[in-house]
Amino acid sequence: MQRTITDDLNALLDVLPPAIRESLRAQDDITDLTEVVLDLGRQPEARFPQREMVLSPAEVTIEDIEYITSRISPFGDDNRAGIERTLHRISAIRNRRDRVVGLTCRVGRAVFGTMRIIQDLIESGKSVLLLGRPGIGKTTMLREVARVLADDLHKRVIVVDTSNEIAGDGDIPHPGIGHARRMQVATPAKQHAVMIEAVENHMPEVIVIDEIGTELEAQAARTIAERGVQLVGTAHGNTLENLLLNPTLSDLVGGIESVTLGDEEAKRRGTQKTVLERRAPPTFDIVVEIQERHKVAVHPDVAQSVDAFLREQVTSTEQRWFSEDGEVHIEKVDSYGLVAESQKTTTPKVHVGKKHKLFLYGVNRGRLEQMVKESGFGIDVVEKLAEADIFVTSKQHYRRKPQMVREAEMKNVPIFVLRSNTPSQLMQFLNTIHHVEQHETRHGDNLTLALSEAQAAAEQVRNGIESIELNPQSAYIRRLQHLIAQRSGLSSESSGNEPDRRVRIFRE
Repeated sequence: MQRTITDDLNALLDVLPPAIRESLRAQDDITDLTEVVLDLGRQPEARFPQREMVLSPAEVTIEDIEYITSRISPFGDDNRAGIERTLHRISAIRNRRDRVVGLTCRVGRAVFGTMRIIQDLIESGKSVLLLGRPGIGKTTMLREVARVLADDLHKRVIVVDTSNEIAGDGDIPHPGIGHARRMQVATPAKQHAVMIEAVENHMPEVIVIDEIGTELEAQAARTIAERGVQLVGTAHGNTLENLLLNPTLSDLVGGIESVTLGDEEAKRRGTQKTVLERRAPPTFDIVVEIQERHKVAVHPDVAQSVDAFLREQVTSTEQRWFSEDGEVHIEKVDSYGLVAESQKTTTPKVHVGKKHKLFLYGVNRGRLEQMVKESGFGIDVVEKLAEADIFVTSKQHYRRKPQMVREAEMKNVPIFVLRSNTPSQLMQFLNTIHHVEQHETRHGDNLTLALSEAQAAAEQVRNGIESIELNPQSAYIRRLQHLIAQRSGLSSESSGNEPDRRVRIFRE
């Protein structure tokens, strides 16, 4: 799925003190090295994805630190330095007298394949913002975005490289960015000015920018987007929601302002007269939350997602991940974690009010029947394909196309393919065929009212009421009401017997 093209590890090892260097070379998994940490008066440490180790029993001395600093480029205003024509980053910790007393030597790698999970979004020409915790791979993905846009799509790409983290240290950019051009930034305080300069002086079609972190940079990004230039960047924050609540950077996704509604509009919405609304069109059309190295959540329409969040409505995101065979899988998931659509799953048309008859092939029948029994779904498992209205099988079996699968296809029986034969996949399947379309087509009004009731109750409990008991609902709707309580920082429980079972929301 991914192939490392270079990490120039020897260049980093060569700047380390000999004892530390030899200790690292003796490690079998040295190619997985993440960083080396040296703090004055402490033992040097190496960090790997799955472990940490002490490199020497001897404490780090000032001579060790000076040994390294004399072999790398000078530190910038952000206390970062590098090794020329590599992607490695050395960051300094200083004492009150400005003397370096600690170093973090981070291994930089250029990797092919990291952006394939969002390649269609990048090639759309829309502006894309990457979010995620430090070290999750935002810069690695950004580097490949620059290379693919410049080399494969032949676009004029400029990388605004503040800490030389995207294109490496020195005057010659690292080949990891392909034919994209790189503009270095003398000091982080000038990043916003260089962003504007890149557009005004060099006529790019795409600007790639890492770590948008100030209001001036957010304003520069909006100016660039308004000039018709595609932006691909990263920002501080893990999710769209916490970015929206960051007053410094919220303008990237449209910003927030307080608006007073008229009486009729407030009544129509069922809200108070003073509400929060999106202030402007988002600078970035798409937001990608990098959750793991091979898994992302995509907001394909940022304006729609922000509006839904501010109005406490159900939002929809795309969950994307690489499977073991390197395929990109995409599922549309709502804000309650329920799957609405999967590009790797054939979802049969559900007829409301019908008791579904399933024919299972390669699926755990006992487990599924137990789930059906516990949930009360109107579903039967049949022995003959001719009696079934849905054929259910696993991805493993479907790929082999045995006789039974071919027969189902010939008879036009809807086929539902599970990613795996696990309880979670079976439950998602049951929710899909029995609830999602049913509630959208038949009980949409009831679902909306039930969720609105839960949201209003949660607000009242947060404002001081001890507890509120909601109206009786089905197990599916109760689950959503529990999630609303959880998202509001409250507790909830179900009580009573079907069909009068209901949720109570309360504070601990």
